[in-house]
Amino acid sequence: MARVLVTEEIADAGLERLRAAGHHVDVQLGLNGPALIDALRGAQALIVRSATNVDAEVLAATSGLVVVGRAGVGLDNVDVEAATKAGVMVTNAPESNIVSAAEHTIALLMSMARNIPQSHAALVAGRWERSKWEGVELAGKTLGIVGLGRIGKLVAHRALGLGMKIVAFDPYISVERGRQMNVDMLPLDQLMATCDFLTVHLPKNKETVGLINRDMLLKAKPELRVINVARGGIVVEHDLFEALRDGLVAGAALDVFEREPVTDSPLFALPNVVVTPHLGASTREAQDKAGEVIADMVQLALAGDFVPFAVNVDAAEANETLKPFIPLAERLGTLFADIVGRNVGEVEIEASGEIGAYDTRIITLAALKGFLGRVTGEAVTYVNAPSVAAAHHIVVREQRRDDVEHQDYMNLVTLRAGNHNISGTLAGRRREARIVLIDDHLSDVPPTKFMLIVRNDDRPGVIGRVGTVLGDAGVNIDNMDVGKTPKAGSAMMVIATATPTPATVVDQLRNVPGIVEVITVGG
Repeated sequence: MARVLVTEEIADAGLERLRAAGHHVDVQLGLNGPALIDALRGAQALIVRSATNVDAEVLAATSGLVVVGRAGVGLDNVDVEAATKAGVMVTNAPESNIVSAAEHTIALLMSMARNIPQSHAALVAGRWERSKWEGVELAGKTLGIVGLGRIGKLVAHRALGLGMKIVAFDPYISVERGRQMNVDMLPLDQLMATCDFLTVHLPKNKETVGLINRDMLLKAKPELRVINVARGGIVVEHDLFEALRDGLVAGAALDVFEREPVTDSPLFALPNVVVTPHLGASTREAQDKAGEVIADMVQLALAGDFVPFAVNVDAAEANETLKPFIPLAERLGTLFADIVGRNVGEVEIEASGEIGAYDTRIITLAALKGFLGRVTGEAVTYVNAPSVAAAHHIVVREQRRDDVEHQDYMNLVTLRAGNHNISGTLAGRRREARIVLIDDHLSDVPPTKFMLIVRNDDRPGVIGRVGTVLGDAGVNIDNMDVGKTPKAGSAMMVIATATPTPATVVDQLRNVPGIVEVITVGG
């Protein structure tokens, strides 16, 4: 059971999932700084939203923390780089609020176009100002989308339904892909000069802070109206204020600000500005989704499993073909560490067959996690495995191929170091893990906790003597595979045992005539 510290309001459904899994959920709202550091003592997981500052100082002062879960999309309040160095996984819920954020963008778009908040305020104040608040139609206008990711795509789809023309800037989206979505991809400068409405859907980072500034706004036509439901600071508020005041642009609708919470801004005094207090994700549905998703991600992290939404794991999201091979790769890594010993300068990890046609970085990380955890004795995670390898001067080489050298298998995960190798696959309808190759010796045994690898001369009687020694010592054999190696006159036994083989029994085996080597695996 792990202790999960929760410092902000999370949907009860998510918290109940964690409790049902046996974790202790400790809710202490509003923590930051020294109070947060103190509360994190003894916690394995931390769940936050946007108000808790998980900076380098907090991460450096904690030990035993496995995962930080952000119940939402943005991560500007979490120092991901510092977390990675500390081996702490950072995960979020990237799809939990995308519909809500897209709908809020459209709501602000329409509110700004038709001056709904201003006319509402005037009417309830006793003023009938029908002619003052004339708006503009959306049909036929051009909407510029900066950032065509999950939310940007939803906004584009909805705006097309309003009869708008869509142009977008996103360096990761090709012109052809944009055309498939009925979106014209443009350079940012050209987009600014073209669109009637501009909406921003980018993460906040070094590259995006201050992106929409005075220079960019000067490229726009006077009819431009700007929307930001992404993150404060991407649009420079002072520059936007001056552009609105001076008539360089026609209007703005903002849900996010450079500093939050904020209740006083020069922008608030302008009649052509619509503002909301960071409501993009504030729907019941989004809050429930975020709480449930982040609870699931935290559970996976605490179990040592692959976390699909981890942001500081150097791997693509595992598809359904790759997922079953992740635990196999980690187990092979652990076993291989016992075979090759601790003095390893380089390890090669290969995925071949059908799985080799995909991005297999997660397979490499899983194998490396098992291997390094055994070799170094350190707490190795999907997050810090590459840095642990570098710290121990172990070169990691990743290979993948869409064919399999041994034609009996559709897929193989293989580790190589020096003269040693091990390969495994998933076999049968139940997709059971099997070790099928050790040092070029074909085998067929399940990877179990306790194993013996016995190299011997290929002569009669050796197998029987090994069985006798183990039987006399009360070591039960669960599974065994015997076969020849490519080296003439040599054979190998791969034995899965129910319990660890005592060191004295291992020494006894090594003294059996015909035995060349005995390697204990696991334990």
